[in-house]
Amino acid sequence: MELSIKHSNISPSLTLAISAKAKKMQEDGINVISFSVGEPDFNTPENIRNKAIDVIKNNNIGYTAVSGIPALKEAICNKLKVDNDLIYNPKEIIVSNGAKHSLYNIFQAICNPEDEVIISTPYWVSYPELVKMAGAKPILIDCSEDNDFKYNIDDLRKNITNKTKAIILTSPSNPTGSVYTLEELKEIAELAVENNIIVVSDEIYEKLIYDNQNHISIASLNEKIKELTIVVNGLSKCCAMTGWRIGYTASNERIATIMSNLQSHATSNPNTIAQYAAIEALEGDQSEIEYMRNEFDKRRIKMVELINAIPNISCNTPKGAFYVMVNISKLIGKKLGTYNIKDSMDFANYLLENSYVAVVPGVAFGNDNYIRLSYATSQENIIEGLNRIKQTLSNI
Repeated sequence: MELSIKHSNISPSLTLAISAKAKKMQEDGINVISFSVGEPDFNTPENIRNKAIDVIKNNNIGYTAVSGIPALKEAICNKLKVDNDLIYNPKEIIVSNGAKHSLYNIFQAICNPEDEVIISTPYWVSYPELVKMAGAKPILIDCSEDNDFKYNIDDLRKNITNKTKAIILTSPSNPTGSVYTLEELKEIAELAVENNIIVVSDEIYEKLIYDNQNHISIASLNEKIKELTIVVNGLSKCCAMTGWRIGYTASNERIATIMSNLQSHATSNPNTIAQYAAIEALEGDQSEIEYMRNEFDKRRIKMVELINAIPNISCNTPKGAFYVMVNISKLIGKKLGTYNIKDSMDFANYLLENSYVAVVPGVAFGNDNYIRLSYATSQENIIEGLNRIKQTLSNI
């Protein structure tokens, strides 16, 4: 029996695989320090948790409208207006089961066989697979560390064909922490409008931004690019609500209708309790969110300082999110003790087995010369973990 050819070629998430291996070692009593996790290590703010408890006790928590309850859509529209200078109406908002589900809906809604979707490398691990699941082809553009892992406009232009349906734009970025400037966004917007290409703007880390940088949504530049942009956002990263599974999109109504129809058959509505809690997350007290951002900022500075003090590895200073891409190219082909480092997976496994430190190999993000570290962990773990890595690399 031949099963789905299209879906048989989908690769599993290496980020989840490394996390699972680290957790198994921890369960076996090994003191593993994990830099692999992609979620805040803070609890969901108390006011959001209390809202959920209140809803459970006092509200009807049955099915809702497929694309989200009206009050949440209104709260999202207000957030987009205040934070991003974007005007949308509730019909243009689709609330889904997390931002990953939103992205799945997007590519299913816009892609046809043979369509091409441009993705910058290093990329978030699921982008190419989500595109392939929609029957389209991911087109990868290698973005250099010298350009802070962002698109070079000339390279972007060279990769546009008559099959190009969309460009994925991630700012702030997972895995690199890079943030696009206004001038860079203007260049990309002009190119997209000129070629009638959709921009999928992943803005899930917009609240986690540092060094007095400002988050700018490409959709806010003018009406032409807004019509072509699908804004993707959610509450998992900025509000420490990873398990609540609330993501959303803002797009033109034609695209939103297709996504709503698709979701009506795939999952129906997102979790009802989480939707009500999401209103509180958007409209309630924001002080805990700002506290988290400040703590991440301190950890970012410490992690970058310690990494760049270790011989043979280095990193840029990320401007957003909570990740650092570490350049390990000097170690590829070297020996650590009796261990041959042929690629980033070898290096990640070596660190986990010998230093009890979990990192994510760069091959998961399309670049084998790097590993990704997350600073969504305590200062103590950052110091201890990087000291272990430094000690391990003294064996080179």
